[in-house]
Amino acid sequence: MRDLTPTQDLRLALLQTELAWHDAAVNRSHFERLLAEVGETDLVILPEMFTTGFSMDSAVLAEPADGPTAAWMREQAQRLGAVVTGSLIVRDADGQHRNRLLWATPDGELLHYDKRHLFRMAGEHEHYAPGETRLLVQLKGWRIRPLICYDLRFPVWSRAQDDTDLLLYVANWPAPRRGHWNRLLPARAIENLCYVAAVNRIGSDGNGHPYAGDSQVLDFQGEPLVEAGTAAGVFHTTLSAAALAAYRQRFPAQRDADAFSLD
Repeated sequence: MRDLTPTQDLRLALLQTELAWHDAAVNRSHFERLLAEVGETDLVILPEMFTTGFSMDSAVLAEPADGPTAAWMREQAQRLGAVVTGSLIVRDADGQHRNRLLWATPDGELLHYDKRHLFRMAGEHEHYAPGETRLLVQLKGWRIRPLICYDLRFPVWSRAQDDTDLLLYVANWPAPRRGHWNRLLPARAIENLCYVAAVNRIGSDGNGHPYAGDSQVLDFQGEPLVEAGTAAGVFHTTLSAAALAAYRQRFPAQRDADAFSLD
């Protein structure tokens, strides 16, 4: 297979913060202030449902696919000259509600990924329709696969199949299960021979559920490049294309991977 490993480094900015419950305008204003501190970067990553918190009140909170948050993300991407991504509650043209990650580029393009694995323990599957396809985007030659929270638990859906340089997870992952988060993320990096970036929130939501943050970036051996812990703020790192290429050449485990298909 032709080597498609990127040749340019990739700059990331992770935004870890509390979220205002069910108040999209307040959250957009808050993130806009944080984005003013970002500086030069290639990719800005916001949490899951960053305009509302993780809510099952989709009938009230859902925005049109081209609604105010989509427009806001386009504006921020253009202003920063960087991709801005994160998920929100969207109402599709067919009336179904989606936990949808938007990928807004500086040139106005807007791609999306709908969360595949809905967190049934919170009843998410009763309020949202699941996604059916994965999204693979390219940025500076990097092949990036964005996923959402509970998707992390399902290694087949996360499996890179030798076409992914960065797995990206946005989340509202609660503090009682932070041990799972901190174990599964390195596993995804190691098994896929790729970088992993994951952004979670902090604080408590309107249901009283606490979030410990633990946003992080891991290299292809599962070693941390950024660990945000419980702190609020903007966290930067740069992914080395040369280091990724060298490791894959030195340890080409992907050549022995099992072939499979997804139903």
